[in-house]
Amino acid sequence: MRSKETAKHEAMGEIVNKIEEKKAFKAVFVGIVKQNDDEERVKEYLDELRFLAETAGAIPDKQFVQKVDKPDKATYIRSGKVQEIAQYCEENGIEYVIFDDELTGIQQRNIEKILKNVAVIDRTSLILEIFSQRARTAYARMQVDLARYNYMLPRLAGMWTHLERQRGGVGMRGGMGETQIEIDRRIVKEKIAKLKEQLKKVDRQMATQRGNRGQMVRLSLVGYTNVGKSTLMNLLAKSEVFAENKLFATLDTTVRKVVIENCPFLLSDTVGFIRKLPTELIEAFKSTLDEVREADILVHVVDISHPDFEEQMAVVEKTLADIGAADKPVFTIFNKIDRFTYEPYDEFALVPKSKKNWSLDDWKADWMERKGTPGIFISAKNKVGLEKLKADMYKMVAEIHAGRYPFNNFLW
Repeated sequence: MRSKETAKHEAMGEIVNKIEEKKAFKAVFVGIVKQNDDEERVKEYLDELRFLAETAGAIPDKQFVQKVDKPDKATYIRSGKVQEIAQYCEENGIEYVIFDDELTGIQQRNIEKILKNVAVIDRTSLILEIFSQRARTAYARMQVDLARYNYMLPRLAGMWTHLERQRGGVGMRGGMGETQIEIDRRIVKEKIAKLKEQLKKVDRQMATQRGNRGQMVRLSLVGYTNVGKSTLMNLLAKSEVFAENKLFATLDTTVRKVVIENCPFLLSDTVGFIRKLPTELIEAFKSTLDEVREADILVHVVDISHPDFEEQMAVVEKTLADIGAADKPVFTIFNKIDRFTYEPYDEFALVPKSKKNWSLDDWKADWMERKGTPGIFISAKNKVGLEKLKADMYKMVAEIHAGRYPFNNFLW
């Protein structure tokens, strides 16, 4: 009996992980504009969703946006829009419809009924799949699995399409269907409990490793995903941390010893943050982010070439608060100045100057005025500004070390 239950559970898992069946697939994207939403901002979110899908192996196609007062409880968007999407998918060979917000199990099931042979997933499912693809160690895979099961648990009833056939007839409230859901719920809870126990053991080992590093000064790279943290880590630590122009290239925390002149410290690089980062992933990866919480200084890397970099900074700051690291000293690095572009302001124009007209000098002056400390503007790719960055890091680490070891004058 147990093996049959497990087989059914695995089938249910396939519904959540349909995206794993193909590594290249045509996808369309769906978002909604609620009453107080900025339509341009929603489209920017959908652009990011496209980038996420490309990272997972998608061939991006059309975007659909609908203005609604609130999401429809049954199908998230209005039924007429679902029919429009269904027709487009049929005519254009679309395999996946990806929603920018989380869907309930019932919503996903109802939409799939209308779309028929087209798979329906949401932003959370997509991010979970990318994390699954990127997890390179057993520890990271366990964290992703834990996030998957936590995501799956409240959606079991809506995802079990075969249960209707087991209930025996219209109007029946008891029987095999409800019993099977309880069995599935128990299996998922058991897997969650087992993963948590396994992660606790690894966490204790990692805590011991951190303790064995002594009292060396620790810096931790943080930032939005794909801002160049791993590239910067490779330059500073002369290491070979995996880095590429895709979201979530790094999941596993990497710690390297860095020496600037005669000043040693530890530098860590971990998973990047993103808008609408699933709660399940934040919970699952909290232990990985211990390196961030225990750091002496957080090095916030920002992609200044991104049009929404200020919002990305706000997302990072909020996530740091969520994991209990909001009180850490922060050193801000504006990366990718080689890709920064702006529209020069026409002084004879009738419209006022806006941030899209700001040059790098304007941003530097604004940062200095608001924060009182200069931000470092660099290009890790082209190695521009690195000497200034290293000099500032040296000063910060030396100051902490002098306070920690007042009689150790290794710096002089």
